[in-house]
This record gives sequence, C-alpha cells and structure tokens, in this order.
Amino acid sequence: MNRRTALQSFLYFGGLAAFEGMGWAQDKPGRPKLPTPDFSKIPLRSQELAPGLHLITGPGGNIAAVVEPEGVALIDSNIPPKAAELKALVGRLSDRPVRFLLNTHWHFDHAGGNEIFGQSGTVIVAHHNCRKRLATEQTIAFFDMKFPPSPKPALPVVTFGDTGTVNLGDTVIEAVYVPSAHTDTDAAYRLPRFDVVHAGDLFFNGFYPLIDYSTGGDIEGWIVGLKKVLEMAGPKTQIIPGHGPMSKKSDLVAFLEMLTQVRDRIKPLIEKGKSLQEVIAAKPTQPLDDKWGKGVLTPDLFVQMIYEGMTAKKS
Repeated sequence: MNRRTALQSFLYFGGLAAFEGMGWAQDKPGRPKLPTPDFSKIPLRSQELAPGLHLITGPGGNIAAVVEPEGVALIDSNIPPKAAELKALVGRLSDRPVRFLLNTHWHFDHAGGNEIFGQSGTVIVAHHNCRKRLATEQTIAFFDMKFPPSPKPALPVVTFGDTGTVNLGDTVIEAVYVPSAHTDTDAAYRLPRFDVVHAGDLFFNGFYPLIDYSTGGDIEGWIVGLKKVLEMAGPKTQIIPGHGPMSKKSDLVAFLEMLTQVRDRIKPLIEKGKSLQEVIAAKPTQPLDDKWGKGVLTPDLFVQMIYEGMTAKKS
C-alpha cells in the first residue's frame, strides 16, 4: 500500500475525501481524485458505559457523552458531515443542552462537529495550541492535506495549559496536556466518577498510529507523554481510545511498548546514516506487524512516517 492508497483508507477515520469534495484538499498535479464516501451508510452509534456516560462511535474519532440533570458534556465532535446527526443523537440521550464540548486535539475527525455546537452556545474547551491550530490554516504533510481556518463558532472559547478542570453536576472532567505526541495539541481527559480516561488520539487501539509531525507530533514526545496518561489510570480504569474498541490500562501499556520498540529500532539506523529505502528494507517493525500492522498505515508507511519525522527533526 502506498501513501495515497493509505490516504483513501484513512477515510474510515475521518472522511478526508469529504474535505476534498469541499475543496479543502491541497490540489497537486497527478493526485488521484478520492471517492466521496456515503456517510449515511456509516451511522453514529451510542453505547452506555455506565449510568450517565455514553460512548459514541462512527466514521470519526470516538466520543464520550456525559449526561447530567444540568446538561451534557461531550469529549470530541467527530467530522463535519456527521455534525447534525451527532446533535440529534445527543438530543435522544438527553433533553438538556450540551453545556461543554472538550476537544482532545485539532484534527478534523475529532473537532469537525464543533461549529454546530458552538452556534448553539456550547462552551468549547481545549488546550491553548488546539485553538491556535483551529484558528489558522493547517496541513497534514504526510497526506498532503490542507485545512482552512475553522469558523469562529468552532473555536474553543476556554483554553488551558498543562491541566484543566470542567465541572458539570456531579461529574468532574480533568484535563492533562501531553505536548509533542500525536500533535502538539493533545489532551487526555479523566472522569474520576466513572473511572474512565478518554485518551483521544494519544491511543490508537490495535494498529499503527498517525504521527502528525507537521503539526508538532513526535514519537519521542509521545513515549514520554503516554507515561502521564498511564498515571491517570488505575488497575480497573476503562480507556477510550481515539480510534478502536474500548480498552483497559494494559492495552495502553502495550501501545507504549510498541512505540518504544519501534523508536529503538529505527533511531540507530538513522544515526548510522541509512537511507529511507535501507531502513524500510531492514523491516524494523516486523516482530510487531502481526499485532499492529493491519490498520490504515502499513508497516512500510509507518516506518516511512517515522523516518521522515526523525530526519527532519535531526536536520
């Protein structure tokens, strides 16, 4: 699978083709036209994790919905084409207003539904960097995808630094910022009342993740940052990944171990001056591929992504 084929597969996570259809993709000669998916065939679904807490899944990132008598709090908002459906689904969970919407990071498959909620008076919350990125044009360089600034109603109006807290009824949502990981905008959210952590795209459960070096992502920072996320979880904590099924602390530990092993195998090859082709040929991820290499990013593409990011940082 080449980079462009992976881009088409990436539709599963956020409907990149929808952005191309809106003219949001970078126009490059020879770039194949991506198919526009039929999002009506990829419905949003809700699952009760505990009384007052629901998991919402669909074509974008996983969403947590907290339902209190005082209102609703959402963690992430999926993709723009599903915004109205998301709002209707939340309306079926509660007749109370959506008081808060917390973003785990800036990517469109997690913050794409912000605008419809912001227009209704929902308070959008995120890390400082998330607002900065949403407010300006951004590019996911590995996929050559460009995104314009988000409209004002989609922007976070409350931002935090290293930590933050939102209170809604009996529910406390604790935010912890993880710098330079998947992006430079990532936050994990802990819900002590439910013993649940929403890790956003700091955790891809079961497959190799996107490291968005072009907007501050870094495998070294990710490895360090995941230790902060693990400190938020106890032995029985349920963890909501950005993508993939519900998980537990041991699954997040396995993800951290995978990233560490990949880093430790690729970094020495780069330090020896090996070319990209030589590093790919060395198959540094091979012992891990059966478990992690069957997702959107093939092992070779994952190695290419890390190589390009590490060499750019080194230079």
